[in-house]
Amino acid sequence: MSKLIPDPIADLTDRFFYRANIRLKLFYAMLALIVVLIVAINGAGHYIFTRDFLGYLNEQAQQRMEDLIPRVEQAYRENGNWDFIRNNPRAWFEMMKPAIVEHNGAAPGPTFTPSDLTGATLRFSLLDANRKLVIGYPNIGPDARLRPLMQDDAIVGWIAQTPFENVIGAVDLRFQQSQFLAQIIIAVVAIMLAAFMVIRISGVLLRPLTRVARATHRLAGGDYAIRVEVQSGDEVGRLAQDFNQLAMTLERNEKLRREFMADVSHELRTPLGILNGQLEALEDGVLQPDEQTLRSLKSEVDHLNKLVGDLYDLSLADAGALAYRKADIDLAPLLRDTVRIYEESFRKRGLDIVLHLPESIPLHADGARLQQLLNNLFENSLRYTDRGGKLELHCRLQQHQWQLILDDSTPGVETPALARLFERFFRVETSRNRASGGAGLGLAICRRIVEAHQGTINAAASPLGGLRVTILMPAGFPAPGETA
Repeated sequence: MSKLIPDPIADLTDRFFYRANIRLKLFYAMLALIVVLIVAINGAGHYIFTRDFLGYLNEQAQQRMEDLIPRVEQAYRENGNWDFIRNNPRAWFEMMKPAIVEHNGAAPGPTFTPSDLTGATLRFSLLDANRKLVIGYPNIGPDARLRPLMQDDAIVGWIAQTPFENVIGAVDLRFQQSQFLAQIIIAVVAIMLAAFMVIRISGVLLRPLTRVARATHRLAGGDYAIRVEVQSGDEVGRLAQDFNQLAMTLERNEKLRREFMADVSHELRTPLGILNGQLEALEDGVLQPDEQTLRSLKSEVDHLNKLVGDLYDLSLADAGALAYRKADIDLAPLLRDTVRIYEESFRKRGLDIVLHLPESIPLHADGARLQQLLNNLFENSLRYTDRGGKLELHCRLQQHQWQLILDDSTPGVETPALARLFERFFRVETSRNRASGGAGLGLAICRRIVEAHQGTINAAASPLGGLRVTILMPAGFPAPGETA
């Protein structure tokens, strides 16, 4: 088995950056920015100094040399050799003076050029035809610029110009040292300023983030009542708002989970308790295994089966695993068949059913799930409508949607309870009266079924004095090739 070789650079990076807190990361980022800026400024200054400034000085000296060449050639022509100027600095400097000009009739005087101010004449050298020094700057290097001096198409000498950068070694060194010292001072001041800014910025930015981090730790530990104070409208403030919304949602979900477990245990315990009591009574001979006792036992078993089935359907709907086999169907016959199924039960309760339906209600839906939806709604009205009342059904087309309205008569539902009717295990009555009420799962399943068909369902007060349930579902059959 091969042994992994540790990477010191990766370990150093992991230690000083990835494991560092945000305050150190801010400091590292600002320090890196300052270093990059200093290097960039230094590089730009060096480039400008060596290329632009020194190049400008050398170009000025080159132009001065071009002006000097005709005068030197004329002097050689008059004297026939270089002896007249050899070891004669005065004659050499007189020759290099700029031409005498007049300005608007004023007295003539010398004209100074920028090359004179930078000492260009001190860097000129006069060489003979064999490139031996005659007079001028003696330290001629390989970088010197040479121009020939001609006499009758023959080279009689050379003018050499030594570049400016070759004669400023000591000055340049002192300049670079002073610049380096200045950059050191600037870097130290910048680092101190960066540290100060990090401390100030971290106090403003990290304090709310720290509060959110601490609150998140408590939230992860189960404290769903924790909230973070929102003190700004920026990204950190929005993060605090989102955290508070998350905490509220988790608190509500935890409350619903506890209520759900309590309701499930109660709903399961009640029929099981009745079954257990009746079976014990049969064993003790208190009850006889007659038709009435068996009917009571079967009723409790049916109730238990329905409760388990509803819980199973609701769990599948929550997980998005409830199967739907959609097809092109007509809801009108399904509604009429449902009315015929429940007509006898409604008649025994002294309730009437009134239908106002069009001839056809085309939908692309799962007929079995819609039947389950209608059964739950009819059973809800049958269970909670007072004797002598009625249930009215209306269906009409409204903006490419079928609107199905179920209105029943008294009693009604208080307004605060309307918004919670489709929550699981929610029932309007305060007592758990199983004789009149169910487990509180039917309407929750109805909402899941309607939403799975891209529809909506809501509850409101009915003009008949009871409850109005309104369902909106897309109308018509999908176009060929369109998926459900």
